Amino acid sequence: MAKTTIYAGLEIGTHKICVVVGEAKRDGSIKILGVGEAASRGVRKGEIVDFDKVQTCLNDALVRAEDRSDVMIRNVFLGVSGAHIESLNNIGRYRLPEDQTEITEDDVEEAKEIARNVNVPQQNVFLHSMTRQYIVDGQEAVRQPIGREARFLEADYHIIHGVRGRIQNAIRCVREIPLEVEDVVFNPIAAAQVVLSREAKNQGALMIDFGAGTADFVLYRDGMLTASGCIPLGGDHMTNDIAMALQIPNGRAEKVKVDEGSTLFQDVDAGDILRVEDDTGHVIGEIERAFMYEILYLRAQEIFDQVKVRCEAHIGHLGAGIYLTGGVSLLKGIDAVARDVFGIKVTKVGSAPVSGVTSTFENPKYSTPIGLIRYAQILDSEKPFLSPLARLSRKVSEMLSVIPFS
Repeated sequence: MAKTTIYAGLEIGTHKICVVVGEAKRDGSIKILGVGEAASRGVRKGEIVDFDKVQTCLNDALVRAEDRSDVMIRNVFLGVSGAHIESLNNIGRYRLPEDQTEITEDDVEEAKEIARNVNVPQQNVFLHSMTRQYIVDGQEAVRQPIGREARFLEADYHIIHGVRGRIQNAIRCVREIPLEVEDVVFNPIAAAQVVLSREAKNQGALMIDFGAGTADFVLYRDGMLTASGCIPLGGDHMTNDIAMALQIPNGRAEKVKVDEGSTLFQDVDAGDILRVEDDTGHVIGEIERAFMYEILYLRAQEIFDQVKVRCEAHIGHLGAGIYLTGGVSLLKGIDAVARDVFGIKVTKVGSAPVSGVTSTFENPKYSTPIGLIRYAQILDSEKPFLSPLARLSRKVSEMLSVIPFS
């Protein structure tokens, strides 16, 4: 019987805090044991601004996840986001000693160390340093260089970093619950594990995780992670636009967006009026439906435009196109806006099928927390001899100290 491991993924989002418990088997399959979700308070644009409110909401989500999974949660993989998170690609070039002709493991480590030696703002720490490829004497796309004859070895890395204090805040907030943080993961890196297939990555794909406070993205080209980042705009900005246009409270505007929202303003008959009522049935606002749809279109266009600017050099190499996930991807017509902006194929997706209550968890708003389970599974399979406690000691503790980690 295949060995199983139970992981918990935690996403502290702008609209929801979600804890997912999953059972990962060594054959690669995942069974979702339970999910706990609570409305999020104290989070703005993906970042914690009020510890007490977040911890109250997190406790609610944690209790629900434990009740539904029948698992006592002590450790979590924590997803993070925020406009402070940036990325870059860097290549480390290493010349082998004159008396050596074959690449050894030590040579690979030297090249990797050079690649990771990049200048980032003093207040920042590395979240991820991920190997894209190795280059051996000018030959690109080498996956396993050890044992090859060469004079020069280059390690090509994608590096993601963010402001230490903001990441520390998220870790400390969780630790005070108390929960241990096994690893910290940039949200779209996790979501991509269950949204993008290997084939899509090889063909070239841009995944945009469109949430309430941010639009996070990762771009793969030729199977390699090439660009990633966070746009500090999301569904809440659309809600605010509706609230201002109708002069109604944000809570009511959010309901209007979810129930009536669309970006397909060209398809609406002139003179079609949307009337908004309060709980007593009294009309508190009205607007031409086409105008409201256009407002949503323009805000979505602005957000996609900002992603496009960050990925401009690679758009022509995305054979698999754009993949939209996250809660806002459920908005009617959002894929049409993306097609207008990027001019290529757009697909709306949730997480890949998993066993358990799949009809619930394939919803795109669960892509990140389920992706954290897959990320944990992949991490353990690649580092079978590194226990979670060892990883926690090496990575998270260093993040909380004054030493950047990689």
